[in-house]
Amino acid sequence: MTSLLESILPTIILIIISFTGVTTLIYKFFKPSIIENNDFLKGVFALSDTWIIVRLIGLIFTFMVYFQIGPEWVWSENTGGLILYDLILTLFSMFLFAGFLLPFLTDFGLLEYVGALCTPIMRPVFQLPGRSSIDCIASWVGDGTIGVALTNKQYEDGYYTSKEAAVIATTFSAVSITFCLVVLSQVNLPHLFGPYYLTVCIAGIVAAIIVPRIPPLSKKKDTYYNGVKNDIGEDIPEGFTNTSWGLHLAIERAKKSSDWKKFVINGSKTVLDMWLGVLPVIMAFGTIGLIVAEYTPIFQWLGMPFIPILNLLKVPDAVAASQTIMVGFADMFLPSVIGTSIPSDMTRFIVATLSVTQLVYLSEAGAVILGSKIDISLMDLFIIYLERTLITLPIIVLAAHIIF
Repeated sequence: MTSLLESILPTIILIIISFTGVTTLIYKFFKPSIIENNDFLKGVFALSDTWIIVRLIGLIFTFMVYFQIGPEWVWSENTGGLILYDLILTLFSMFLFAGFLLPFLTDFGLLEYVGALCTPIMRPVFQLPGRSSIDCIASWVGDGTIGVALTNKQYEDGYYTSKEAAVIATTFSAVSITFCLVVLSQVNLPHLFGPYYLTVCIAGIVAAIIVPRIPPLSKKKDTYYNGVKNDIGEDIPEGFTNTSWGLHLAIERAKKSSDWKKFVINGSKTVLDMWLGVLPVIMAFGTIGLIVAEYTPIFQWLGMPFIPILNLLKVPDAVAASQTIMVGFADMFLPSVIGTSIPSDMTRFIVATLSVTQLVYLSEAGAVILGSKIDISLMDLFIIYLERTLITLPIIVLAAHIIF
């Protein structure tokens, strides 16, 4: 779809983000009844002052990039241009796909069935419902943004608490396997994909066990969105096994979801919610993050404390490697781009692996999380990014020493 509409898609995105910004302001000051009396529209346009400002910043950046007006550091191909013409073009079609894919995952029994099977693992290990395993698979195998969208919908529907949704979104929303190969190819090590992805998985699982048990995630409240809780069927009645109970729940769920008209309406609402609510946020936070990364030394300064750690871990070219560690918070591909010039194969391997396991970069997954209903702030994301870095770095370095 993106290739077919490539010439007009930026214009469509400009219209969508403009409509979102203008309508948000109209609702803020005039409260028109067409929005006030519609729960879906009110959920999209009724925002706090902070999020209104974020949407307006996204709108301003979109105009500046589209018309190439104002400072070049806003609309260049490495900052705002990258977000509008690369990332958002991809996410536009991804959200359309996800909007109609999610009901197949959520409304026809798959979550109920897999949830009953995986609860004995997910609860004690990750402190999460068994049904969240589908989120994890959708993220790790497919795309992190689909996982975030699925998590947000389950949270809004009352299947996850605020804490569970925050944990899932920030712990399992990894980039796809395909993009992992792109990252590894960028540092000229595609022949090591097997040990590379195994290292990513091991480091990611360790981080998924530890990070939810420490602040800020451990401090999130176990409350439900709008106070509405849905039974997820984790208590297995006498006479049922995990498999039979999961099958029973799946059949009952599927019986309630045979209305295809409702399926199309709900799918359309999900797509519109992501287009209208998330795209401006991605434009705002993604552009700001890349501007800071490209035109200021802030991320280099933030990486300096890692130099003694890297030296202690016997990582070659420690100074060059340190400059890649924090820049991934802006965009996960930047560390690999910067790390391409590092002479050591081992260090480039570490850079490529760490950039994937850090997870919550602003140019995609982080911005989608911030644009969702999930209770995660920008500061939360930054702290979680640091925690994941400190937890996964020793594991990755150990693997690199074994491989090299």
